[in-house]
Amino acid sequence: MIVCQCAVVSDRDVSAAYAAGARTLAQACMSTGAGRDCGSCVFSVKRLVCEHGETFAMSPPEVEVAAS
Repeated sequence: MIVCQCAVVSDRDVSAAYAAGARTLAQACMSTGAGRDCGSCVFSVKRLVCEHGETFAMSPPEVEVAAS
């Protein structure tokens, strides 16, 4: 789905930006080019970044177990 019409940024682009380390709205916009023209997409981009953050926070932590 296209999130930013001005820069033709999709939800997959925002997901890729998150996977590459973008954890804030500003970082996602800088990475993808979204939000630079009219700004009407920033709420959608923020929602996507927050959803990815919730998914990341809800994933079980990796636990290293030492051999005994």
